[in-house]
Amino acid sequence: QVQLVESGGGLVQAGGSLRLSCAASGRTFSSSGMGWFRQAPGKEREFVAAIRMSDGTTYYADSVKGRFTISRGNAKNTVYLQMNSLKPDDTAVYYCAAALYELGSYEYWGQGTQVTVSS
Repeated sequence: QVQLVESGGGLVQAGGSLRLSCAASGRTFSSSGMGWFRQAPGKEREFVAAIRMSDGTTYYADSVKGRFTISRGNAKNTVYLQMNSLKPDDTAVYYCAAALYELGSYEYWGQGTQVTVSS
């Protein structure tokens, strides 16, 4: 059994910053990549950022490029999302995901952490 646990969400004013963390626990596994997704009320879940664990290559949605930074932690299967210059449109539940074999195909998902950006 694998659990992904997100933390770091909260309420912040527009222009502020938050740092999300995601750590895996349970059965030992090696992920090929990890990513962040978000889902706003009434909208579909959307891709935010991803990182290839082997070489640190990163990928971002156009809507967050230049504002968000995804990074690997020192612990295995740990990933962070630094979010700067937050906008009200960034308000959503943020989910962490892990891909075992191919980045983009995620086998494990966290429960999500709420990020609310006030104007």
